[in-house]
Amino acid sequence: MFIRRVIRHNEIMKTAPKKQEMQKVTVMLPRELVERAKRVTGLGLTPILRRGLEAVAATQAYETLRQLRGKEKFSISLKELRGK
Repeated sequence: MFIRRVIRHNEIMKTAPKKQEMQKVTVMLPRELVERAKRVTGLGLTPILRRGLEAVAATQAYETLRQLRGKEKFSISLKELRGK
């Protein structure tokens, strides 16, 4: 019976998602900018900063997509896609 419990415990632990590694930071930000961001988003400071960092991290992907604009060939025409 003890062995079954250990095996069951190990199976449960393997499926548990890993927690993201976090880094604590101290930043100096203009108070007006922080207040304006809170007012616009309705979020707290941590989610605001997280969104901002995600946007900065995604800029390379946006730039790559922007450079492809009008250069990608599709196998279906716009009329076919719209069902006309």
